[in-house]
Amino acid sequence: MSKTCSFLKGAILGGIIGSILVLLYTPFTGEECQKSIRGYIYNIQNEVRRAGEEKRLELERELEALRSGQK
Repeated sequence: MSKTCSFLKGAILGGIIGSILVLLYTPFTGEECQKSIRGYIYNIQNEVRRAGEEKRLELERELEALRSGQK
């Protein structure tokens, strides 16, 4: 039990210290970091949306080819 408790204390303390160090040494302000993350998410959403549209068109073409081949 004491080993588990010691491990948990160390993990929590390490997480807190690591978080503080990241906040102190990050090259961006909070606002810049938020803008960067939003831009990254926006780009990913656009790529996924575009890939989905391309795949839908491809599947529609294949379906049409299969339907026209059956008639």
